[in-house]
Amino acid sequence: MTTYFISDLHLQESRPAATESFAAFLQEIRDNAAALYILGDLFEVWVGDDDDAPFALSIQAMLKQQTQSHPVYFVHGNRDFLIGPAFAAATGVTLLPDETRIDLNGQPTLLLHGDTLCTDDLAYQAFRRTSREPVWQAALLAQPLAARRAFALQARAASQEAMKGKSEAIMDANLDAVRAAFTKHACAQMIHGHTHRPAVHDEQAAMVGGRRVVLGDWYEQGSVLCVSPSGLTLRTRAFPPG
Repeated sequence: MTTYFISDLHLQESRPAATESFAAFLQEIRDNAAALYILGDLFEVWVGDDDDAPFALSIQAMLKQQTQSHPVYFVHGNRDFLIGPAFAAATGVTLLPDETRIDLNGQPTLLLHGDTLCTDDLAYQAFRRTSREPVWQAALLAQPLAARRAFALQARAASQEAMKGKSEAIMDANLDAVRAAFTKHACAQMIHGHTHRPAVHDEQAAMVGGRRVVLGDWYEQGSVLCVSPSGLTLRTRAFPPG
């Protein structure tokens, strides 16, 4: 059977094509998947497990149906790091810590969202450290849902503005950080998203310590990594027309 990996869908109500493609993808793999791993940024934004918006609830319903057929695992991204136990309970999805090491068809493999590898982006790394603090998260989640939604919109606008002044290199994975992650987890294969630069970096293996597979986003088309005992394939899937 095949194990599937996706990330950076950035689902939101204003992008129905991505949601339709995700729903079709789930249907296609339902009967032949060993497991599905979502490596962060499933949502464009997640303001808390108490979000009662119809769109958020519809995605949870999709996942709940999927987990009746095979395991679904989730690693937090930089957009949906507030997904918590209530979401997991409602969907049947298993939450994994960032930098999770699994056995993938006999190959020790490191799974992560990928933002921790972008160590040259100092401003983002500072925000990441703050936003992962339990006290910071508790203070945010204590605010009314409407206030959190407003905060998310403001934070997204600020992030988009900040990205305009950053070089492509700053927003990519730092190879020293990649090498350190391989060493720390004693594995020879890594799968991550975040950078939106899909590729299988076999040519870097000798330099950084292993094969690095980068998943693409779901803005113009879907990006899916398919892994079976016979090998791996990083493919794209077209969005529905319209």
